[in-house]
Amino acid sequence: MCELLGMSANVPTDICFSFTGLMQRGGKTGPHRDGWGITFYEGKGCRSFHDANPSANSEIARLVQRYPIKSDIVISHIRRANRGRICLENTHPFTRELWGKHWVFAHNGQLAGIKKEPLVHFKPVGTTDSEYAFCWILDQLMCKFKGPPKSPLKLSQAIGQMAASLNKRGVFNMLLSDSTCLYTFCSTKLYWLTRKAPFSKATLIDAEMCVDFKKKATSKDVVTVIATRPLTEDELWHPMDKGEFQVFSKGKILTQKRKAKI
Repeated sequence: MCELLGMSANVPTDICFSFTGLMQRGGKTGPHRDGWGITFYEGKGCRSFHDANPSANSEIARLVQRYPIKSDIVISHIRRANRGRICLENTHPFTRELWGKHWVFAHNGQLAGIKKEPLVHFKPVGTTDSEYAFCWILDQLMCKFKGPPKSPLKLSQAIGQMAASLNKRGVFNMLLSDSTCLYTFCSTKLYWLTRKAPFSKATLIDAEMCVDFKKKATSKDVVTVIATRPLTEDELWHPMDKGEFQVFSKGKILTQKRKAKI
């Protein structure tokens, strides 16, 4: 299975710390050796890095780890291939334009029979069921709405319904963004945590690295990190329930929070 990493923040923030932990799982502390990718939103644009090599020894991953790109929404993925060969076009996240916005998608799991669904407006470049599912989601949105819906609630409800439908085909852990919100769906395993004042120290599980966020953040900063598995050993990570759909915006979850677990 692959692993996901996402971030939603109320101010442009770098994800170097969390990404440092994730990249170790791509061939060093984990088996996800079959490529990786990361996309940063910057205003209306987005900046993406992909590599078909393991992230643990990727020079591009080391660049991302050291280069503090500031973003309010980030989506990242490390791959353990089960559908589609190991190549650049099959690395997540995938990106398409819809309604004048960059949409970005990453997926963990398998979806039986998804390629039997017809596609009209969007076509996959690679051979993964993940990219096909992404194209199907965007196709369905174009069929349902003539243009960008004025109500964010209607859009999120439509995405949630499609995620639940795809989940019936197998395993569908998802990160999706339209540059405004970060949409998440948990099929089997997904965690999130929010860092805000009063900040504290955090220690990575997969690398010898500790950060005191009191020295890096202001009292107004709100940053939420979403991951397949907790990345730190001394913070409270909230497990999502199976079948749970959540939307994050500016670092805040748009539904009631539940009790956290370490």
